[in-house]
Amino acid sequence: MIKNFKWLLLVSLTFMACNSDDDVAPVVESSDGKPLTAGSADFSKYVALGDSFAAGFSDNALFIKGQEGAYPNILAQQFALVGGGEFKTPFANDNIGGLLLGGNVISGPRLYLNGTPVPVEGVPTTEVTAHLSGTFNNLGVPGAKSFHLLAPGYGDVAGVALGKANPYFARFASSATTTVLADALSQNPTFFSLWIGGNDELGYATAGGDPAVNPLTPPATFEAAYKGLVAQLVAGGRKGVIANLPNITTLPHFHVIVYNQLTQANLTVEGVNMVAALNAQLYGPLHNALAYLGQGDRIKLLSTTENNPLLIVDENLPDLSANLKAVLMGGGLDATTATVMGQIFGKARQAVSTDLICLGASSRIGKAPSVPADGIASPSPSLSQLGITFPLPDRYVLLPSEVDEIEAATIAYNLVIEAAAEANGLAFVDAKTLMDQLNSSNGITANNFTLKSTFVTGGMFSLDGVHPSPRGYAFIANKFIEAINAKYGSNLKGVNIGNYPVLFPATL
Repeated sequence: MIKNFKWLLLVSLTFMACNSDDDVAPVVESSDGKPLTAGSADFSKYVALGDSFAAGFSDNALFIKGQEGAYPNILAQQFALVGGGEFKTPFANDNIGGLLLGGNVISGPRLYLNGTPVPVEGVPTTEVTAHLSGTFNNLGVPGAKSFHLLAPGYGDVAGVALGKANPYFARFASSATTTVLADALSQNPTFFSLWIGGNDELGYATAGGDPAVNPLTPPATFEAAYKGLVAQLVAGGRKGVIANLPNITTLPHFHVIVYNQLTQANLTVEGVNMVAALNAQLYGPLHNALAYLGQGDRIKLLSTTENNPLLIVDENLPDLSANLKAVLMGGGLDATTATVMGQIFGKARQAVSTDLICLGASSRIGKAPSVPADGIASPSPSLSQLGITFPLPDRYVLLPSEVDEIEAATIAYNLVIEAAAEANGLAFVDAKTLMDQLNSSNGITANNFTLKSTFVTGGMFSLDGVHPSPRGYAFIANKFIEAINAKYGSNLKGVNIGNYPVLFPATL
């Protein structure tokens, strides 16, 4: 077997960010030339509830510049022109990104584009245990699911290391026992925004549909939590804006790594193409044994000229571990090696076009599997290249059945959100339709700039493939403003998205 496989970078990306000015001046005139007005809304005390999108998370981290461009912050700037009050954000300590817990790094620095996405230099300085005092209007909490906003103790710093509390909320929660919603309502807000639910499915999706890593929120649980949130937020006739959820599996995070990612160059080591050796030593014997068992389509010989599919685990397949062992031993393989191959490939197959590979796999393909990084280790040193001689585990792959499961949950969540908007007379942002348009060939044009969902070059998403770019957040803010204008008769113009960079540079 190949013992020194060298994994080449998946893509080489070069892209110039537009306009990286530090400050963006607010627009002071309306789109129709008439005076700016709040309409029937009262923006004097605005609070924003949500997850990482509300917080301004970008490039796989939370950092000051990203937070400054969060869509609630942009909304607050526009609200300030028509009577909106102060809007406080629990800022990180730096523009490196990442978190410390007791001095230990628990979340790494942000990414920047250097041919491919790589972490910026430096060590995070945002310490979770260094509690921020006061109240905050931006209550966006990265990682929060719908029911977390109602959960007492979600901001208890003592629970962070145990996985029972959120490190971002622990930095600024008013007490160890409070809830995100309670901290919002304690400020007697006059207007709110609520965009929550993405993590109810996203965590499951980015974990490859592995419930042991991050479970999918049952629709009934989401419905109870969401109705409870809205009921308290609208009490007393309070106005606000809410948004539904895009199809999570259409995010670029799931479309950068393709099923047949293994090029001939990837399978070449020190100038020697290893396809023939792989076919002779691994793929051929496996194919023959599986064919004998009537499962020959699971693993076929590698092409010597075309791209080749990744090896993956498919938990929906019947486990052929014992059968493979018996067949391989019958073909003359020793019992120890046959046992190991049965264990590794009993539920393995080559990926097909309907499988979605998570972006997180990009740094693991070709590497030796390890329990800390991948949840599994190889019993054989000679079968130790993820995706090539050892199948990618479930956490890196969304199977078609899992995609269907996530999309069904999204439909159910959105029915709840849309019903809440209708029943309570709230402004409504149709984020699902917007994402569908971003995925279209034409994308969406605004302020003479075209946004698409394409990774890096589309302009809408940051380098983690999930969270918006600075320009993407400005676009989202404008869509919230459009919904508010339509519902409450306000006359806010929004911002020119061209004044916001597509990507953040290495140094801020």
